[in-house]
Amino acid sequence: MAPKEVNLEQVSFKITLHAGNAKELAHDALTEAKKGNYQKADELIEEAHEEYAKGHDIQSENMSKDDPKQRVMTNMLLAHAMDHLMSANTEISLIEEMIELHKE
Repeated sequence: MAPKEVNLEQVSFKITLHAGNAKELAHDALTEAKKGNYQKADELIEEAHEEYAKGHDIQSENMSKDDPKQRVMTNMLLAHAMDHLMSANTEISLIEEMIELHKE
């Protein structure tokens, strides 16, 4: 049986969705930390990590599939989605540090 073709557009949009959710949650966490709501900030950061993980799982799952057209590494939309995912990871890390500074 031939491998199922990967729908790169659908995969890309799912990754971008979770990356965007992760970024928004991280920024919401910083807003809460600025208000002194550290418990809420910690909860939001945890949710941001969960959203990031969902995006990363989708990326990992689909990169391991065979793509008969050999498009996985050349699709611009997928590259854009992966960029969002990596920037979400960076933003979460930086915001975690900023929250720690607010706690001090």
